[in-house]
Amino acid sequence: MRYEIIGNTVPAIELTLNPGESVYTQSGGMVWQTDGISMSTNARGGLAKSLGRMFTGESVFMANYTADKPGAKIAFAATVPGCIVPVNISESELIVQKGSFLCAEQSVDMKVTFTKKVMSGFFGGEGFILQKLYGSGMAFLEIDGDMVERTLAPGEVLKVDTGNVVAFDTSVSYDIETVKGLGNIFFGGEGLFLTKLTGPGKVYLQTQNFNDFIGRVVARVPHSN
Repeated sequence: MRYEIIGNTVPAIELTLNPGESVYTQSGGMVWQTDGISMSTNARGGLAKSLGRMFTGESVFMANYTADKPGAKIAFAATVPGCIVPVNISESELIVQKGSFLCAEQSVDMKVTFTKKVMSGFFGGEGFILQKLYGSGMAFLEIDGDMVERTLAPGEVLKVDTGNVVAFDTSVSYDIETVKGLGNIFFGGEGLFLTKLTGPGKVYLQTQNFNDFIGRVVARVPHSN
């Protein structure tokens, strides 16, 4: 399999497949394909895994695309302005926030995973359930805005607005920290909690929190009485 990232504002990832090679995505993620691609749809991993994906905000069903002839091409596009990041799951398993998974080779598997502390789930801003990508092969993540990659040393701490966390190595611990000080809580404008990531491991961040952006747009839409 070969891949090429096309475009800058709302990019797409175009994959060139050999006969028998196959990729999967959320239902509805494909934007174009050449002749020689077969599609099938299933609840990948069975009922339990598909229901788990539903709670993360992903599709219950996954679309699978398999090449029937050499050089068949298929493309998947980002849904908002940003970038697409290729990650090699063979090198490191990843914990991914909901909405960041775009597509992957069939050899990459995905399951829901729970944060270690209940507080992290209920107040983290991204839900109690995250996704774990494991296995081998390439996966592609959708990032809002620009991507920032940080490698944390053992014990090194990075505090991030939760909506700006995209993914991190399974070696990175994840927790929620309460903003200190009543004045900061009520007037700081940054919410009550921050995501605390502790190394070692790699962290992927995004410069835009699209949910915050939508909230600002909605707040400025005139409302009729």
